[in-house]
Amino acid sequence: MKILVLSWEFPPRIVGGIARHVAELYPELVKLGHEIHLITPEFGHAPMYEVVEGLRVHRVPVAAGNDFFHWVVNLNQSIGHHGGKLMLEEGPFDIIHAHDWLVGDAAIALKHSFQIPLIATIHATEYGRYNGVHTDIQHYINGKEELFAFNAWRVIVCTDYMRREVEQALHSPWNKIDVIYNGIRPEKKQHHQDFHALDFRRQFAEDGEKIVYYVGRMTYEKGVSVLLNAAPKVLGQMGGYVKFVIIGGGNTDHLKKQAWDIGISNKCYFTGFMSDDYLDKFQTVADCAVFPSLYEPFGIVALESFASRVPVVVSDTGGFPEVVQHTKTGIVTYTNNPDSLAWGILEVLKNPGYRQWLIDNAYEDLDRRFSWSKLAKQTEDVYKRVMQERSQVVW
Repeated sequence: MKILVLSWEFPPRIVGGIARHVAELYPELVKLGHEIHLITPEFGHAPMYEVVEGLRVHRVPVAAGNDFFHWVVNLNQSIGHHGGKLMLEEGPFDIIHAHDWLVGDAAIALKHSFQIPLIATIHATEYGRYNGVHTDIQHYINGKEELFAFNAWRVIVCTDYMRREVEQALHSPWNKIDVIYNGIRPEKKQHHQDFHALDFRRQFAEDGEKIVYYVGRMTYEKGVSVLLNAAPKVLGQMGGYVKFVIIGGGNTDHLKKQAWDIGISNKCYFTGFMSDDYLDKFQTVADCAVFPSLYEPFGIVALESFASRVPVVVSDTGGFPEVVQHTKTGIVTYTNNPDSLAWGILEVLKNPGYRQWLIDNAYEDLDRRFSWSKLAKQTEDVYKRVMQERSQVVW
């Protein structure tokens, strides 16, 4: 099959989880014999055309725009223009596969112009992020998401939780939605042997301190403030021998103030952005990863911790309870509940044997449920179904 993929992020442009999803899924589909062209916006010094693990990457220039929404309009014009040119020069294509509403307008235009079925992967919804649609901007984005889902032949989501959300928030029929988990390449998480772990660890904590960390965006829905509220209870039970390391770019002033007000600022280390290589090293010396999200469609950060052999404590929101099996591959706690979160962290820190058991189970689960080669076959099955249905209708 010949597939045209549209995504607004792809390495080295990494904003959220979509970039890694796209970069790791499609090389597996190439291995299954498909020809795949990806169109994505230009970024930094990345080449305008390159082949990455068999995936043909076309980067297009996008005019800056007055604001984010103007930029999205320009993005769709550029992707639509280049996509049309590709269709004419390299076609015929069998399927258009687009990721999230930001590339939806171009995907819909190409679908109608060339009469090619569109598959939409929806990674999150505006409704879910804000627990409803309240403002004009949220209504606008929700409308774009609804149009995107409506125009898709099939919709792919990452968890059963997201299937329910898309059905409710975007009025998409249940039987049009397929659930295919996100995956990970565990081998990409190098288990460093070639560095002095103790010296490295001392950058973050004293020798007697346990390291509990969060990594991700500093947005409200990620629940970092819940972790800070749980910290005093953890410190109380551990005699103060814990350091909370908060990793991620963005504005952390409000979180630093919260830590100061609670009286734990000396036990918190806000690192700012951390490169992948540095994070890989850091995870080998950490004791517990905590993801206390208020909204989380999937939670790929949990898989990254599984792969790094770090025990995870998560909230029971969104897709987390599907990804992390409570008391088997991690600890699942009540959402927005600092006492519950503190309990989960203490379960991991106080029970070394249990901690190791969770780590071993989680690592095994990666191959069982989250291997990209298996997920690529599931995606291929959706493609085959759409192709078969398309062959039976007159457009």
